[in-house]
This record gives sequence, structure tokens and C-alpha cells, in this order.
Amino acid sequence: MRVSVLLLLAFGFAAACSDPPAPRGDQTEAAAQEIRLIALAPHLAELVFAAGAGDRLVGVSAFSDYPPAVGELPVVGDAFTVDLESLALLRPSIILAWESGTPVRVVDELRERGYRVEVLRTRGLADIAPALERIGSLAGVVQASAEAGRDFDAALVELRERYADQPPITVFYQIASRPLYTVSDGHFIDDALAICGGVNVFSELEELAPAVSAEAVVARDPEVILAGAYGGDPFTDWQRWPSLRFNRYANRFTLPADEVGRATPRLVAGVAATCRALAEGRRNREAASKPGSSP
Repeated sequence: MRVSVLLLLAFGFAAACSDPPAPRGDQTEAAAQEIRLIALAPHLAELVFAAGAGDRLVGVSAFSDYPPAVGELPVVGDAFTVDLESLALLRPSIILAWESGTPVRVVDELRERGYRVEVLRTRGLADIAPALERIGSLAGVVQASAEAGRDFDAALVELRERYADQPPITVFYQIASRPLYTVSDGHFIDDALAICGGVNVFSELEELAPAVSAEAVVARDPEVILAGAYGGDPFTDWQRWPSLRFNRYANRFTLPADEVGRATPRLVAGVAATCRALAEGRRNREAASKPGSSP
């Protein structure tokens, strides 16, 4: 299973980390030159670069691959564990952890060992700009990170305005098929659907990335199914239910996996792709409702 799927599922598997210590002040330019950052999730490494602090990043987690420069950095662990020996060799001044993905025990152990751990929240689209700005504050690139945050928010506003008047269409977003996982209200993918006029059929569930049954999907009969493009056909299992509306309307769409699945500024491209898919879904729905169309 691709890492983007694993990291999305970490929303459901890992409890939110304990509150971080009170933030310390912004770094002066001189002090910032000495900052050594480590990112414990691929999207955090990407956020560091997006904030303009890529030259401060000295270590990353497994599967960090964007931007390409990230691939040249030492790997200190994966989504659930950290190699303490590798960490010690890199002498980080700040370790960036993921509120919804880095296990609490990992954060606690690192703090007990004297490391400064900053826990960043990236659940919804509204969290991205503040995360960029916080990284900028820590790394001494306040202006660059603020600009990146403003650009991201402005792009989302433009998309929201462009699709504001679209009629609603019900959607099932499939993170993984075996087992079957989706997203609920509060997840950035749910936010993306809302911008595009999509109605998440499982928005009310408590977990951010809940497991659901095929029977539950059939009962809610969504008009569109979306999934990240991780290779192969993610919709094969749904051929058993040809009467489902997303099958009758031919509304099965794959989206660019990393652009949709990582909480970074690339979500702008992911939201745009989502909106285009739902626009096509509405056209297909309308075509299927015309007299003489196939059932």
C-alpha cells in the first residue's frame, strides 16, 4: 500500500499527540542559520520547503519524496517509529511531528530525551497556512512562509468562488479498498469536497479516516466515487453492484494521489482536480436522467 494511503489512515490509527509546550519566540536571522529541522512525516518535509526553510531540514521520515531535494536527506524513521541513533547523529534543534499521525509515545519519548518537538496540526484545509507560518517562525523565514500561506488561502478562495453555485452531488471518497476506508467531516479531503459542491456521504462519522463496510456504501448509494490513483483499478470491487448510482452514471474518478492525499500547498491542485471530477459527475448525472438514456 502506498505511503500516502498509510499516512491518511494514520488519522484513524494514531491518537492526537499531547499538547506541545508553550511556543518559544521567533528565531532571529543569525540564530535561524543554525536551526536544524527534522520532519517526521513526508508532508511535513514538504511544508518545510514550501515555507522557504528547506535549507534548515537535515532529516526526514521514510517515503519523503517531494520536492526532489528531500530524497537526498537522511531518513530517521517512518510514520510510527524513530531511529534514535540516526537522530542523535543529526543533532536536530527542532523535530516537527504530526498531530494526527505521530504516535503520542514517540513524541513523549523524544521530549524525555531532551529534544524539542513541535507538533503541527494539519487536519483541515484551514490548518495549512498556520502550519507554514509556524514553520517559518521556528526557522526564521517568517516573510516567505507568510507569503506561502497567503497564496495557498487565496487559491482556495478562488476555487470556492468558482464552484460556489454548483448543485450538490453526493460523494464517497475511498482511501483504501481492502479494508475499506473513507474520510469524515474535519478531514482536509472532506473540506475539498465541500469547496467543489460535493456532499460526503460519511461526513458524520467520528473518526477522521473511518473504516466502513461495502454494505454501508451501497445503502447510501452515492452519485460519485473518488479515489487516489495509486496504480491499478481501485473500483474493481464495486462491479458487483451495477445498480449503484456512481456505476449507472459512470462516475468513478481517480485523482492525483499526492496532491489530494498530503496536507501541503499542492492541495490546491488536488482540490482543482476534485472539482473537475465532480463537474463531470454532474454532467454524467444529467445525461443519465434524460429520457431514453440507459438505466
